[in-house]
Amino acid sequence: MTYARIEIAPSILAANFAKLGDDVRIVAEAGADIIHVDVMDGHFVPNISLGIPVLASLRKATHLPLDVHLMIEQPELYIADFIRAGGNRILVHQEATVHLDRALAMVRELGAEAGAAINPATPVTMLSEVLDKVDTVLVMTVNPGFGGQKFIPNTYEKIRQLNQMRARYNASFRIEVDGGVDLENTAELAQAGANTFVAGTSIFHTADPAAATRQLKKLATQALSQKA
Repeated sequence: MTYARIEIAPSILAANFAKLGDDVRIVAEAGADIIHVDVMDGHFVPNISLGIPVLASLRKATHLPLDVHLMIEQPELYIADFIRAGGNRILVHQEATVHLDRALAMVRELGAEAGAAINPATPVTMLSEVLDKVDTVLVMTVNPGFGGQKFIPNTYEKIRQLNQMRARYNASFRIEVDGGVDLENTAELAQAGANTFVAGTSIFHTADPAAATRQLKKLATQALSQKA
């Protein structure tokens, strides 16, 4: 069982924070499905990004769901706050907590969609015990921490493995990909099994972010229909 609907998730890490509301509105009107929000603490990843106040402000600026990617240590301490601030889908890294099952259960109990994220060097089998507890699995296709990195090709195989596991267990979790997603690899990612495409630089660092959003969605949707 797979999701039929493609999601394009523009990542605001690459947006212009001086006009964040405008940037989000542009991609929403172009057909973006969900807004990806990277939260970094400078410990789990070597960068620091936005936090709860920015998420709360963003919640007021868009009707789209907010896909909150927690690249932080001890995520359990902050899950409730990010949901209260407006997060609709909370993604927790397998590598960031020794209590992944508990963290995912907490997300669902608080009314949000639960997602597990893995870094490029983490085998998908590390999630085998929680696949019945997730709405989404996020495969990092670059090493997390900074935008604009090049896609790591061997992550295609991880997506295929997850897609096979999804079919084997008749599961319905989404496969989300984040890092180096662009017009060159979107179709192949969709054919491998990805449903949700996080794109930052390839949307917000173009001359026409609306057109880039539409084109990414077109390529992914066409690839999925061809696969079917």
